[in-house]
Amino acid sequence: MSPSVRGHGPGTGGAAPGSGSKLVSLLVIASLQLMVVLDITIVNIALPHIQSALDFTTANLSWVINAYTLTFGGLLLLGGRSGDILGRRVMFAFGVSLFTLASLLCGLAQEPWQLLAARALQGLGGAVASPTALALIATIFDEGRERNRAFAVFAGVSAGGGAIGLLAGGVLVEWLTWRWIFFVNVPIGLLIVLATTRYIRESERRPGRFDVLGAVTSTLGMVALVYGFIRAGEKSWSDPLTVTAFAVAVVLLGAFVLVERTSRQPITPLRLFRDRNRSGTFAIMLCLAAAMFGMFFFLTLFVQDVMGFSPLEAGLAFLPVSAVIAVSAALASQLLPRTGPKIVMVSGAVLAAAGLAWLSRLEVTSSYAGGVLGPMLVFGFGMGFEFVSLTLMAVSNVAEKESGAASGVLNVTQQVGGSLGLSILVTIFSTSSRHKAEDLVRTFLARATPEERQRFRQTGALPPQLREQTLAAGITSAFIAAALMAALAALVAVLMIQTRAADLQRFQGGTPSS
Repeated sequence: MSPSVRGHGPGTGGAAPGSGSKLVSLLVIASLQLMVVLDITIVNIALPHIQSALDFTTANLSWVINAYTLTFGGLLLLGGRSGDILGRRVMFAFGVSLFTLASLLCGLAQEPWQLLAARALQGLGGAVASPTALALIATIFDEGRERNRAFAVFAGVSAGGGAIGLLAGGVLVEWLTWRWIFFVNVPIGLLIVLATTRYIRESERRPGRFDVLGAVTSTLGMVALVYGFIRAGEKSWSDPLTVTAFAVAVVLLGAFVLVERTSRQPITPLRLFRDRNRSGTFAIMLCLAAAMFGMFFFLTLFVQDVMGFSPLEAGLAFLPVSAVIAVSAALASQLLPRTGPKIVMVSGAVLAAAGLAWLSRLEVTSSYAGGVLGPMLVFGFGMGFEFVSLTLMAVSNVAEKESGAASGVLNVTQQVGGSLGLSILVTIFSTSSRHKAEDLVRTFLARATPEERQRFRQTGALPPQLREQTLAAGITSAFIAAALMAALAALVAVLMIQTRAADLQRFQGGTPSS
């Protein structure tokens, strides 16, 4: 635990808060958020090329995503607390600097472990910078219309960052190399740090303590849990390392709950879970994030490794999802005051499940227009419904001083749920593809010529068309499991969400609180 720190006044350092300075400050903050959000989708497009260049297995490739999301999600609330205690400008600059350095190290990686370590460092930088960026808006902009407009810009950047990442990832990987998806962050990050020191004033520091033990036990516990699932898929459920990983996860996550119950300033206020509607909201986000991370991960592999799309074509192929999410989110905003959140949440989860179930019918011979586009649009429309309703429900009927904590927990739930869900889906993928490969090998050897049998015994490699069939079989099994996760989210919404339209409180935006 760290002792409390006395603070400076809000005018410490930086430019005077005139309208021009505020505009530049918003540009700086929005640029950081764009970089953090963009980094998720831009990496997805590059996954097949990273796998080939650094010799990842498909199961271990998921760590390129998980190393980032686990540290980002696990340390997000601690990062927000650091800005409150140590000063938001200094921690914002520190987080951006760390993210920028980690991006450089990612691009320079020559071994899988080097990339994964740098990705974890990126997640740490994002966990410090991202919540501090949101809090800086409340520090810089006056309450009311001015602050609401700033929050709208921030939200718009967050929503559009995914689509920009898809295009940028495709262009950089196809025209340069996969390493440039990380190198591109370096000049942007340096400019953000320089602009921060000049245009953003320091916030008032608040006395408080760091719940380091809570952050460490939760993050390491989730890492152990994710590793256990991935190891089980590669080896077996009885493998000693698999069993050990699950045992360590139980101990650490149990310790986390105990720490949070006894801490005077917990990183995750457990009282937020006492409300039935809010607990249901967090559970729904957990399930849907699991399904969503799996959908993007496996569909990226499918369109490039099975359908033969180039990185740019893959980026363009995913753009309709971003567009339909924006449309359905706008529709959900209009429906919520009339219908209440339950109908919107159930409908969104059912649509997401239907889209994933449709994707499970993909075959090696499927086309983009006939097999991929339709289910992607159905899935995206459902997720647009969910993003709006879940965000609103997380902060509805919460005291203003806890609205930041409630929205922060929702964000953490999304990141952690995505990592955990992806690890479960990778386990299912590995098991299914392994069984499919065994069947194909038996059939292949029974029909192969003596020369083909000899070549197979020497290399152990299946012909390309059989490798594609193996990959497709594993991916479609993963989509079935993802559909069940989304269906579980719909069931949770039916059973737990009770809030009516008249009960909703509109969240206008306030200072995030840890």
